[in-house]
Amino acid sequence: MSLTILFSVITLGILAILFASILYGAAKKFAVEEDPRIDEVTELLPGANCGGCGFPGCRGFAEALVGASESGDLGTLACPPGGADTMAKVGEYFGIETKAPEPKVAVLRCGGSCGNAPAKTKYEGPSSCAVAHSLFAGESGCPSGCLGLGDCVSACTFGALSINSETGLPEVNEEKCTACGACVTDCPRKLFELRPTGRKGRRVWVNCQNVEKGAASRKSCTVSCIGCGKCVKTCPEKISAITLENNLAYIDPAKCIACGLCINVCPTGAISATFEPPQRKNA
Repeated sequence: MSLTILFSVITLGILAILFASILYGAAKKFAVEEDPRIDEVTELLPGANCGGCGFPGCRGFAEALVGASESGDLGTLACPPGGADTMAKVGEYFGIETKAPEPKVAVLRCGGSCGNAPAKTKYEGPSSCAVAHSLFAGESGCPSGCLGLGDCVSACTFGALSINSETGLPEVNEEKCTACGACVTDCPRKLFELRPTGRKGRRVWVNCQNVEKGAASRKSCTVSCIGCGKCVKTCPEKISAITLENNLAYIDPAKCIACGLCINVCPTGAISATFEPPQRKNA
């Protein structure tokens, strides 16, 4: 009996050593050596893991930076939360000159506040924009309007978004916004856009995403874009920053000079700006 146990122990021991040797050899043969620079570059990043750079977390961005550095050009790679300072550190690490990315900020493109777009129904489901969006057009009836349930607020890890209790709409704290794009991704109605902060903070944008025809869109919101095209005609020909498609105007931030002329001609007040628009000459 004792010999049987001894034989079993010896056999199992030999098998254990054999399999351990096989696993060790396989690990050595197929081991992937990681570039040590990835860890070092990751240390230079803010560690927000917000995905605003377009990569899965800071480590994924570090891998992309290491790969891009091989060509001597970091291209358009940028870290929204870290901004120019972080990219300068990364550029110094690689010995590559970097260009400061154009500062941007998240902009809500909906003016459907409680006053402008009164509720016609009462939603009593889960407090989630994604869920509400899948169920109905919204309490105001606008199929493109903000649902105000705060998915964007939950997505923002920088505390830059909050729901205004009076308007029912999210507000962006520009000082905290890093333009990571999390709100752009998580808003089921794609109401957020990352737009350049603009010269001296001057920005103009169409505060609506409703593509319904004018009469239909006005039924649910008094400040909706009705696609009349007056803003397009008013925009200086040399600038041509405004286009009209599917009953909805869009102001190209790359072309817009923030003159504000389009604001006064909009019959519904669907165009918003960060400054007081110029008065009409005949006003």
